[in-house]
Amino acid sequence: MTSLLIFEHVQNAYYSLRSTKLRTFLTVLGVTIGVASITTILSLAGGVTKLVSSQIDDLGGNIAIIRPAVASKSLNDYTSPSTAGVFTTSTLTEKDLRDIEAIDSVAAAAPLMVLNGSLKAATSGTKPANSTIVATTPALQTIAHLTVRDGQFIDSVTDQFTTVIGSQLSIDLFGTDQSIGQTFMFRGQTFRIIGILDRIDHPINYNNIDFDHTAIISLETGKGFNQGIAQIQQINVSAQSIHELPQVMTTINKQLLANHQGEKDFTVMSGKEVAEPTSQFFKAVTAVMTAIAAISLVVGGIGIMNIMLVGVAERTREIGLRKAVGASNANIVWQFLIEALIMSLIGGVLGYIGGYLIAFIISTALPFDPIFTWQIAAIAIGVAVMVGAIFGLYPAIRAARKDPIESLRQYH
Repeated sequence: MTSLLIFEHVQNAYYSLRSTKLRTFLTVLGVTIGVASITTILSLAGGVTKLVSSQIDDLGGNIAIIRPAVASKSLNDYTSPSTAGVFTTSTLTEKDLRDIEAIDSVAAAAPLMVLNGSLKAATSGTKPANSTIVATTPALQTIAHLTVRDGQFIDSVTDQFTTVIGSQLSIDLFGTDQSIGQTFMFRGQTFRIIGILDRIDHPINYNNIDFDHTAIISLETGKGFNQGIAQIQQINVSAQSIHELPQVMTTINKQLLANHQGEKDFTVMSGKEVAEPTSQFFKAVTAVMTAIAAISLVVGGIGIMNIMLVGVAERTREIGLRKAVGASNANIVWQFLIEALIMSLIGGVLGYIGGYLIAFIISTALPFDPIFTWQIAAIAIGVAVMVGAIFGLYPAIRAARKDPIESLRQYH
């Protein structure tokens, strides 16, 4: 009996919404825009995580990352920043690096020391707008699977002021990707190019370095620009096998705690932890965009409430007739609530599809694709249905409370 009543309510809702096509379309459009916005944001944010996660998997899944500990930030920290953490130095040292390299199950460890400053071609004086200098050791090539297209990577026997650069940086500096033997200036020092990296096209990666626009120098040379001190921002560690990685991470934690006098001022990560977007600012922006999308959903919900209240006013006599022949208040509530749910559900489905279309269009200009997950689908459809239920409930209750005698007196 209940299923027959629900079927009848759905059928009545269909005919009611069909009789006001334009009004229904505009109401559904409000929900569609809100759901599409949320779907686009979540799918692109998930795409970033999947991109970095796949990089870790491609490297064999035996990679661990050590970084200085950074307290998680809320949105308020960006609007009211404090000086703490802005001018602090890295807590990772060369002793930490040597101790990690000495662990039995560690195959290799490579530090990353990023230097600030601009590069200038020695011949033309060209200064690329986007470039990075990274001081490291030869082990980085093995751990990060960097491929040298021409020349060689830095090693223990190469000259101190030699460098390996990304293919795009070569083009930006010299107008060609064949720049072996060319020189550029950095902080008054001349560097000679001995190698060109193969194009990577992954500016977003677990190292937070776009190697296509990067010049790589030795750690000893990099220390010379920082008064002989290695300012290590990250240490990449490769375990001998994926099965030994958990034990390696445990040993690293114990060793670094001993080195840092028991102070947990570092973070050891692997797998999905590394795959999380490392920029807290990116997370804050995503949260703000999601909040804006939620506001548009509220606007869509108000549209549903408005159209339902208009429908209740227009169908007052119909409500009186239904009550006169025995319809209960619950029947009336369900009749109008199902109309609201149908509109919101249609808006949710269209918004989910539209959101992914928008995400794919945006991704053509990005180095990653949006991600498909059942969680995003559940959030999109679930939020749409929730909006329909919340904003459709009041008009439905208002319709159910109408007096049947007064309702029957209304002829128009």
